[in-house]
Amino acid sequence: MLLRMAYVQDGLGHYPAALYYLSMAYKRQPSLATWRKMAALARDRRLTGYPDTWRQDLRLLVQRYYYPGLQVLLIGAVAGGMLLILRRRRLSRGWWVLYGTYLLLTGGYLLRLAPERAALVARPRAALMSGPSAGASWLTTAAAGDRLLVQGRQDTWYRVQWQGHDAYIRTQDLLLVQ
Repeated sequence: MLLRMAYVQDGLGHYPAALYYLSMAYKRQPSLATWRKMAALARDRRLTGYPDTWRQDLRLLVQRYYYPGLQVLLIGAVAGGMLLILRRRRLSRGWWVLYGTYLLLTGGYLLRLAPERAALVARPRAALMSGPSAGASWLTTAAAGDRLLVQGRQDTWYRVQWQGHDAYIRTQDLLLVQ
């Protein structure tokens, strides 16, 4: 349904809406075809935030299998913990160290490979500021449809990643992809 809505919006010439629907479809089910369509639309409109590189293809692969992989790791952690508790008298200390290392690696997987939180600029000529206030210095202007990675929220501002640096944009200028 989201892909159909994106197709209709693209046909009408509403590329920010088409990119938003494509982003929502990509968030729910990452696919290379969806990402390539988003990158092509962005390239045609000279938008930023849509890399079409081998790193993005690798990230897509990780995102596609992130939740099933996490489920397997957590099931392994629960099963391993139960076995260690049931046989705690007969096992050496090395097994507990191995289990602790497994839990640390599972935590690293959970934190480091988690899907990124992306958002699209909703309004043309949205100001990106160096701080979360109207008095902060102006960095640049973002175009409608630019894709930004959201790092956090502070009052009425989102902290976003812009060309490798932190920037702030007002909440009403951004559409979160959820």
